[in-house]
Order: sequence, then structure tokens, then C-alpha cells
Amino acid sequence: MSAIDQIREELLRASYLKSAEAVLQWDQETYMPPGAGAARADQIAFLSGLIHERMTSERLKEALYELIDLQTGELRTITLNERETRLAKEAWKDYRKEAALPAKFVAELSHHASTSQQAWTQARKESNFVTFQPHLEKMVELQKEKAGYLSLGGSTYDTLMDLFEPGMTTEQAASLFKALRQRLVPLIREIQEVKHRVNNSVLSKNYDLDKQWSFGEGILRAIGFDFNHGRQDRSAHPFTTGFHPTDVRTTTRLRENDLKSALLATLHEGGHALYNMGLPAEEFGNPLGEYISLGIHESQSRLWENLVGLSTPFWQYAYPKLRATFPEQLKDTDKDQFYAAMNKVRPSMIRVEADEATYNLHVMLRFEIEQLLINDDLPVAELPALWNDKMEEYIGIRPTNDSEGVLQDVHWSFGAFGYFPTYTLGNLYSVQFYNQARKDIPGLEDQYAHGKFAPLLDWLREKIHSKGRSVTASELIMDVTGEELSAEPFLNYLEEKYRGIYSLG
Repeated sequence: MSAIDQIREELLRASYLKSAEAVLQWDQETYMPPGAGAARADQIAFLSGLIHERMTSERLKEALYELIDLQTGELRTITLNERETRLAKEAWKDYRKEAALPAKFVAELSHHASTSQQAWTQARKESNFVTFQPHLEKMVELQKEKAGYLSLGGSTYDTLMDLFEPGMTTEQAASLFKALRQRLVPLIREIQEVKHRVNNSVLSKNYDLDKQWSFGEGILRAIGFDFNHGRQDRSAHPFTTGFHPTDVRTTTRLRENDLKSALLATLHEGGHALYNMGLPAEEFGNPLGEYISLGIHESQSRLWENLVGLSTPFWQYAYPKLRATFPEQLKDTDKDQFYAAMNKVRPSMIRVEADEATYNLHVMLRFEIEQLLINDDLPVAELPALWNDKMEEYIGIRPTNDSEGVLQDVHWSFGAFGYFPTYTLGNLYSVQFYNQARKDIPGLEDQYAHGKFAPLLDWLREKIHSKGRSVTASELIMDVTGEELSAEPFLNYLEEKYRGIYSLG
């Protein structure tokens, strides 16, 4: 067996274990009984240990050594083709990270992530940060320790962010946030000064949950979600996970008096799922069959949620169906009124329910707090007050309890520090990708009125999903659009759209 084939085989075996671990984590968030938490933490920790063993095995190390200098990552052979070269280099990057982490630490981190997440769930229900605080304090210390093992030479936060968005630095992300803030804040202020407000009260009427569920599944089918290879369930915090391109799970959150929440969560998670389903199944188990970065993954969810799902052409198709589902609630609301209601700009306590204009301010807040926690040793006990102060500064509203404040997101409970910036990066990527799709597909949005979303999905499959990790995020955006990542296209999109909705000059 050649070295490259041995690498594929070893990584495939590790991926089987990763899939099993992901099933347990998915079940923990959907169907697991509350009393099973301690046992589940032990099970996940055990599997994490096995995965670590497989990812650092001597067989994998020996195969990599035949092809690559394990210290520098430079090729030791010229026999590999372009795809094999990329596979070997990406496999080396993954091996280097795994090998840097002691097995005992991996097991400890995995176990704590599971118990911490369960503690967060209970604390959020009770709106009591104090009960979650010791779990978070330990998680912050574990993440600093992890960054120490993996250090890339920059800041501690740089190292952690690189795990989610390889190649992105704090300095680059901060520059993008600065550009956003300079134009977003005046735009939001201008919108808030408009005397004639958009009326979105129609969204808070009583909407039967079962009918919401059926409508959401219909929308998923329309955009290309394959229920033969995927399913949707309910969870407190919507998420998507994939065990294989032929087995992808999404979740959504339903509220009787909040129609927008479920609609957008379903489209958002559906976008993630379509990416997972579009990854090359023949490369499952190795980097060429994995997503490029979380920013690119987020671009797919935000594209379907916002650029498609919050557009006029989409509702030309979907609104008649929604009105047929809820004739009494929507009898006095026409399509244009509904479109405006869905796109109302209003400061929100909750990130996942924020409108397009204010959403990135929520992310910026978290980005800044994470750096203070990781780089500057901010005491965890000070988080609730700092969170509330920054919410008031950036968004103009102040949380009244921990659940709508510092406890609203699950990410810190399982150690995802450096994850939040990828949400904003996803917004930026999404607009640049979508602008290019409109150029490449004549009459793209005209087809939405007839329920034809396949041309867009096919384009995404060809240009993005099928690539796996054969390119980096920065290479992909340049290959697809001919441009580097920038805040300007996103800002231009927002200003054009919302100046139209609010009749601004």
C-alpha cells in the first residue's frame, strides 16, 4: 500500500469514530433523557480518546513521514499529483495539532465540554450565570492550555481562532469589524430615526407549531434538502451536524408567537446541511472531503437564510404557500407588507434573532469579550456586567437577565473560543459568492418565483461544496469571485436593501 493510500485508510478509520461521537453529541441535544448526562460525558470522552489515538497513530505518522517533513510540512517527494499533495499537507496539519495535545488532556477537555454544556443548559433555563460560572472558568483555563500546546506564535486568541478559520488573524478580523462598524452604526441610527416604522406585529400572532413544522420542511425540500439522506429535529439552540454526506441532521426551534424565528432558523440550518450533503462522498474521511472553514460554512447558511430567504423573489414563491397554511393570521397582510415585516430593523437581545443590519454588532461584542477572556485574563465573574454594558453601548439595549444576556449562546460551554468571528466572516463571504452567482446565472432570482432553486444549489455545489479542503478560504474567494474578502460588498448590499425598505435618501 502506498503512503498516500495508508494516510487515507488511517484517516477514514478516525472519521468513523468521529461520526459515532457526533451521533452521541446530536442525541445529547435532541433526545437524550436529562438523567443520562454523566454517562454520556464518559462515553464521549472515551471516543475522543480513541479518535486522538487514531489521529496520532504510528501508522499515520510513518505514512506522513514518507511524504512530508513532519517538522516543516515540506514535501519529501515529487511523486504526488496536485490533489494528493493537498491531501498530504492538510493531513499533516491535522496530525500536527493532534500530536501536540497530550491524550490525558484531550480526554479531560472532552469530558468537561460535555458536562459544561449540560450545566449551561440548566443555567440558561434558570437564568442563573452563577451556577455556570465555575464550569466556564475551568473551560477558559483549558482553552488557554490548549492554545499553549498548539501555539502558532501569535496571540493565544489567534491560535484558537485558527482552529475555526485557518489563516485568519485577530488583526485581520478586527480590521473587517472596524470597516463594518463605520458604516453600520450610522445606517442603523438613520433607520431608527425614521418616523414611519415597519409594522411586524403579524409575525407575533399565534401560529400552530405543527403547521410551522410542515411549512418549514416544505421549504427545505424546495431548496434541495434531501430527506432520504437527512432529517430535521427540534433543539433549544438550532444546529446542524453531519455524520457523512449521506447522513446530515439539522435542528430548529419553534415558537408559537414568533413565526420569523423558525422560518429563518430552518433556512439557516438548511444552508449548512446542503453544504454537508454536497461534500464529495468519495473523499469521506480525509481533508478533501471536509469543509474548508467555519466562515465558508457560515456563508452557505447566511446565503440561504438572508440573501435568498429574506428576498422579494423568494417570497413571491413562498408567501402564497404560507398564507394558505395560515389564512386567518395573514388575511390582512399582503406579500410586500410581510416582506417588510420579515426585514424590520430593530435592536434585539438575542443574536440568532437579530436582523441583518444589527447582527454583526452582536458578533463584534463577543469577539471583543473573547479576547479579553483569553488574552487579558478577564475574570469570568465579570462577564455578565461587561456583556450588558457592551450590549447597551453597541446595540442600545440592556439585558434584564442572564438568559437574554451572557447565557444566550452555547458556544463557550464546549470551548468554542474563536468561533464567533466566523459568523461575520460568513456574512461577508456570502454576499461576494451570491453576487458572483447572479453574474454567472442569468435570471437567477426570477426562477425563485417558480420554486426553482436548483440552479443556485448546482452552482454552489460546483464552486464551493465539491472543493472540500482542496483550497483554503482565501484561495476559494479569489477563485470564485476574483476578489479578496472585503466588508464593502456586504455593506453595499445592506445599504441598498434597507434604504429601499425604509425609503431613506
